[in-house]
Amino acid sequence: MWRKLFATLSYIFIAATLISAHGPRLADKEIAAEYAPIFYQGLGDKPQYDYLARFDFDGDWRGDNNWANADKALDTGAYVYYSVCETATHYFIHYAVYHPRDYKGGDKKGALLGELLRQGADIVKDRDPTGILDEVTLAHENDMEGCLVVVEKSAAQAVFVETLSHNKFKRYVPESDAKSEFARVELDEKRPRLHIEPKGHGIEAYDEAGEKPVKDRKVLLYQVGAKAGKSSATQESAVNYELLPIITTLWPNAAKAPNLTYGATNDYATITVGTEKGDKKVKLGKLGAAFLGKVGAVNAARPPWGWFDSDERDQPLGQWFFDPARAVQRHFKLGEKFSVAYTRQPFLGIGIETAKAQKVSKARG
Repeated sequence: MWRKLFATLSYIFIAATLISAHGPRLADKEIAAEYAPIFYQGLGDKPQYDYLARFDFDGDWRGDNNWANADKALDTGAYVYYSVCETATHYFIHYAVYHPRDYKGGDKKGALLGELLRQGADIVKDRDPTGILDEVTLAHENDMEGCLVVVEKSAAQAVFVETLSHNKFKRYVPESDAKSEFARVELDEKRPRLHIEPKGHGIEAYDEAGEKPVKDRKVLLYQVGAKAGKSSATQESAVNYELLPIITTLWPNAAKAPNLTYGATNDYATITVGTEKGDKKVKLGKLGAAFLGKVGAVNAARPPWGWFDSDERDQPLGQWFFDPARAVQRHFKLGEKFSVAYTRQPFLGIGIETAKAQKVSKARG
């Protein structure tokens, strides 16, 4: 009896010591849920294409049938993809929202004009060394944009927010930060309020004063929940969206691209990032960088590691996703005191790596 009691007390002491030294670690999904944005989704003249969805809403991972299936597929619920990496001082949480169609310019006319623009860009591409014409699109199959929420651990508060809006990263700090030169984003306790435009789905900080005066503008409110809710243009209450991990959904097929999910690849070569033990080089190689899509502009939608800012063409593709600490340090002029040494970055095999990440790493070779 005494031996068993002594063993139990010893276990409690060891567990308490470990928790005291390192702190109890939250699961990535819990962290992502705690700071998950509130999305104000604008609704266009075809609101069903503005509902938050998952890439495989139609039951498969094909990218080139999502435009057509968006017309006939039942609403399978609202979802948002996420990933979490961290340094000793901050969490870096990416959120990605998916829509089957980008229908700016009109559902039918926009797709036709998008195809014409693509053909025109192909014809004159030798006279456009900037590559800007390749990015000029109207409607296209698949659409994924998102945001990065940076959380200061000691304050348990979001301190920086960046959103993607049509190949532009928009930078924000909380309204409480009175000294910053950057634009403000409102926080609902810990959650940034963000607006997703209808049709094209670019994301910016939600501006209540700027939204309400616009006549006949319909907005559907999305907030994080345990289960995916169903969307409706007549919905008066908020719709819950469910979080899905990028590393077990969008990521595995990227290593095997091109395939039915990814229509274009990029050679990410080798990336060097900071860790607590010093710099680490990670060979990424070729990955799927654009979803397979054939309507309108071809392969025009990208996963988070394919996102970029057209004003930062000198920066390597994928840095915003794979090395967000360094991107945030640069964007917000934070200097050398801001840590860029990761304690965990599952996509680069740093820190605690999930079994799925290990499997994908082996598949990449």
